[in-house]
Amino acid sequence: MDALKRKSLFVAMLVATTVLAAGCDQRPPAETAGQKIDRAADKVASKANDATAKTAEVLDDATITAKVKAAILAEPGLRSLQIGVDTKDAIVTLTGTVASAPLKERAEQIAANVEGVRLVRDLLIAKSA
Repeated sequence: MDALKRKSLFVAMLVATTVLAAGCDQRPPAETAGQKIDRAADKVASKANDATAKTAEVLDDATITAKVKAAILAEPGLRSLQIGVDTKDAIVTLTGTVASAPLKERAEQIAANVEGVRLVRDLLIAKSA
């Protein structure tokens, strides 16, 4: 009888070990098609938001450039197409030539006073110093 108890105990332990080992090999359920679609939609939405932000930034820079050019052209003495205006990340760069140092300073002031301008890089050259 002692041998029968040992065999029963051995079989019970073997079954328990097999069940436990099988439970450890459980894999999480595969991602469903709906979850894949949701994840893909989230990626597309994220990229669309990034593109929208970049477009808005470019439009803002273009708007700033247009406003600076208009303000410079409206200023007596600066009504010159000799002044180039470029804007990147709200930083305005002025290039070209003006008649005098005071006009150079005035162009920089005008650009700095336009809404949205963070910084003005004045690369203008005054013809008479």
